[in-house]
Amino acid sequence: MLIEFHMLKNYPPVNLNRDDSGAPKNCFFGGVMRGRISSQCLKRGWRRSDEFNALGSSGIRTRCMPELVSGLLRERGIGEDYIDVAEKMLTGVANKEGKENAKGNFTTQIVIYAPEDIQKLAEQIQLAITEDGDIKKFKQRKPKEFVKLFTDAGTRPVTADIALFGRMVTSDAFRDVDASMQVAHAISTHAVNRESDFYTAVDDLLDDRDENGAGMMDDIDFNSCCYYEYASLDVDQLRENLKYSENSEELIRNLIPALLRTMAYTNPGGKQNSFAGQIMPALILVECKQRKIPLSYVNAYEEPVAIYGNQPNLVDNSIAKLFHEVELMDDVYRLKVEHRLWMAPRTKSVLQNGERIGNIDEMCDTIVGWLEEEKA
Repeated sequence: MLIEFHMLKNYPPVNLNRDDSGAPKNCFFGGVMRGRISSQCLKRGWRRSDEFNALGSSGIRTRCMPELVSGLLRERGIGEDYIDVAEKMLTGVANKEGKENAKGNFTTQIVIYAPEDIQKLAEQIQLAITEDGDIKKFKQRKPKEFVKLFTDAGTRPVTADIALFGRMVTSDAFRDVDASMQVAHAISTHAVNRESDFYTAVDDLLDDRDENGAGMMDDIDFNSCCYYEYASLDVDQLRENLKYSENSEELIRNLIPALLRTMAYTNPGGKQNSFAGQIMPALILVECKQRKIPLSYVNAYEEPVAIYGNQPNLVDNSIAKLFHEVELMDDVYRLKVEHRLWMAPRTKSVLQNGERIGNIDEMCDTIVGWLEEEKA
C-alpha cells in the first residue's frame, strides 16, 4: 500500500527556512523564482513536534552518543575511570574505520539512535568491563573489536522516525534502514519576490540629554508564499522497518494518523518569534494506492498561479489548479487510486473523483480504516 499526502499551506510574511545568507530559501521552477522549504527542514520539524513525540517512539540524532551511554553507565554504578575510557572508545564505534576521535568525546558522524541502541551500547560496555576486570586490560580494547559484539544489529528495534525517514550508518553496530517515506521540497505555487524589513531597536533609557538615534539597526529578508507540500509513504516498507518493534501493527495504526496531524499542525520554526507565521493547511489531499507508483502533482504549478490582475484569489486558484492536475493524471495515466480524501475549508473548487471530508479527525479515522481493510 502507498499513501500519498498533498498539502497547500498559505503563509503570511515569514522566513521559515533560511539559506547561508539568512534569506528565505528559493529555487527556479517553471522558469520563475519560487519560495522553497527544504525537505530536511520539514522532516526535522515533524519528528520534533509534540504530536509526533506523543507516540513515544522517537530517536535522537546526535554526535554526543558517548555522553548518552556514559549516563546509563553511571546509573549502573560504573566508575568514572572506566567511563572516561569507554567514552573515547565509543567515538570509534559509529564509523566504519573504527577510529577514535582525537578531537573530543563525540563521534565524527552524526547518527540517529533508537533508545535500544543506547541501551545495547551500555550493556556491552558493562559486560566488557566485567569480563576484563581490570582498567589496564579494558584500555587495550579497540572499537572495531567491540563492534563485533553487536550480533543483534539486524534485529534491534528502531523508532518511528527512523522507520519513516531512514538511517544510513557505516558501522556494523547499527542497522541501515531504508526510508519508507519520500518527502519533496515544498515550493510556492506562484512566483515570489523576496522583501526586506529594515528595523531598529530604541534604547529605553535614551533621552535628549544623551544621544539621538537607534541603539541598533538591522534588516531581515522575508517572503509570503502558498506552498505545495508532497510526501509518499510505503506502508509495506514501514512494516518491514518496524517488524522487530513491540506491537508494531498497533504502532503503525497510531503512527499514520499522528503523521498526518503532524504535517498539518507543524510549521517550520525559522524566525517564528519575529513573524509568528503559524497557520493550518488550506487543503489536505490524501490518496491510497495498491500499485506503488508515487505521483507528485507539482506540475500543476509549472505555470505559476497568477497573483495580480483579475484572478487575485491565490489559494482558491492554487486548489483549482491542483484539482485539474489530479483529474488530468487520472484520465491520461490511469493509475488506480483506491481511495482519495480531501479537505479544503474555504475553497469554491470541487474535486469530482474524491471524497470530501469535513474535519481532520474524520480523515484520520478513515485512513485507519484503510489499514484495517488491508489487513483483513
